[in-house]
Amino acid sequence: MDSKKNELLKEVKDYLKITWDDEITNSNIQKSIDEGKYRLQKLIGLEINFDKDLDSRSLLKDYCRYSRENALEYFEENFQSTILEIQLHYAIQQNND
Repeated sequence: MDSKKNELLKEVKDYLKITWDDEITNSNIQKSIDEGKYRLQKLIGLEINFDKDLDSRSLLKDYCRYSRENALEYFEENFQSTILEIQLHYAIQQNND
């Protein structure tokens, strides 16, 4: 696993207050990260650089939290305004380029 992936995995585990380190937990969290990246990029409509875009990175951590709590059906509803804000940011940025 590359260092950026490891860094994000550690950050998400810290956010979720997961202090233990085992292969199954890490694999499950990494799967949630990958699914979250895919879902958020689909919602935003563009490729997101989660290393640079801290708002999207924070939203990804919340996605992982909802995923861990088996509450993904509430994620989009609860973060609708944040998702819209990020969409608008990217639309403005793309318009200015």
